[in-house]
Amino acid sequence: MMRHLPVTLLYCVFAALSISSANAQSKPAPSAPVPAQILSAKKVFIANAGGDEMAPEDPIFSGGPERAYNEFYAAVKNWGRFEIVGSPAEADLLLAIRQDVSAVIPSGKGSSSYVPQFRLKIRDPKTNALLWGFNVHSEFGMGQGNSDRNFDQAIDRLVIDLRGLVMQPQSTAPTNTP
Repeated sequence: MMRHLPVTLLYCVFAALSISSANAQSKPAPSAPVPAQILSAKKVFIANAGGDEMAPEDPIFSGGPERAYNEFYAAVKNWGRFEIVGSPAEADLLLAIRQDVSAVIPSGKGSSSYVPQFRLKIRDPKTNALLWGFNVHSEFGMGQGNSDRNFDQAIDRLVIDLRGLVMQPQSTAPTNTP
């Protein structure tokens, strides 16, 4: 009887883990709340957090390092959801836009390739706390026109992501009711 006890215990533990794992897989995690400050914001300050250029004398994207800022600013203004203000002190949210170029070294290979990334960080203007962030990975195209099209699509994706975030129902925000 004692010889079978370890095997029986092992079987019971395995069965319990299997049931627990099956339950965890069948129930998706509930959505975490979006900070109420994001959902209720009316005024934003848009900051240019910079942009990378591979080679200034032969840019892969046209428009210079401020292009991401200019296009994002115009898209948010045209959307009309927020009033864009001239200083962080006037804003409910800070939106910081940045375009990076990151080196990617494939596993087992010595040469690297470069990947453009577009980052949007949403911060509290009073505390500078990061409230939310988006990263959109893009790619360089074959030729200037294709690279510029990919750039435009990445900025559009950030605006779509921002819209999806702020257009959520207010009920997803946490409440302070005990």
